[in-house]
Amino acid sequence: MDVLDALILGIVEGVTEYLPVSSTGHLLVTQALLGIPADEAADAFAICIQAGAILAVLLLYGRRVGRTLAGVAGRDAQGARLALALLLAFLPAALLGGLYGWWFKQVFFGPWPIACAWIAGGLLILVLHRRGRPPAAGQPLEALTPRAALLIGLAQCVAMIPGTSRSLVTILAGLGTGLAVDAAVEFSFLLGVLTLTAATAHEALDSGRAMLSEYGALPLLVGFATACVTAVVAVRWMVTWLRTRSLLVFAWWRLLAGAALVAALLAG
Repeated sequence: MDVLDALILGIVEGVTEYLPVSSTGHLLVTQALLGIPADEAADAFAICIQAGAILAVLLLYGRRVGRTLAGVAGRDAQGARLALALLLAFLPAALLGGLYGWWFKQVFFGPWPIACAWIAGGLLILVLHRRGRPPAAGQPLEALTPRAALLIGLAQCVAMIPGTSRSLVTILAGLGTGLAVDAAVEFSFLLGVLTLTAATAHEALDSGRAMLSEYGALPLLVGFATACVTAVVAVRWMVTWLRTRSLLVFAWWRLLAGAALVAALLAG
């Protein structure tokens, strides 16, 4: 992997991590198009540059993160409630990933499962769009109950299948529990900080040495920085977009990407 490859992968990671289109699916396909072998180092690189996207959310939602940390320290009651909600939402995927993450990698990390998940997610958005509600309708994030947080966490487990999109399932689950669009999106982003940090730390400890041995530090730094900058832009755009519009654009994105991948696979 050279610096240009790292730059491209960083852009793909930053743009797709928080949009409901699946960053893992896009990264796996992009690595294949760039001719990067699907080995331990490549898998670790794709996960470790998520740290750039994590930093983007910490920068954009620093005040909310600060209140949550104050809640953990017992200095903010509202922050404490959000911290509990995030913990409850994080635990299901953490437990499932720890126990069966290896199985998901063996079974679902391939082009056909990604294509099917892209198309299925696009069709789901189209179906739900017909039953949509105004973006401002629903409850604020402060109204999220522990039970609703746990349901969002259970939904996040589905996103262990690449192509599904962690953002998509958690946003839809948040809307399903009665949250307003802004609140569902913000909770999805904050939950992503926990989930992605755990995944990044786990991968860095397991395969970081192999990644650095094969690629060196420079591509990792380039991918990290690019992912951070592009994630900031993508998150700001998505939040602004969803204040007045629906998820429909992401349905067409997913359907086109899935159809293009299926066509490429059938063509050999």
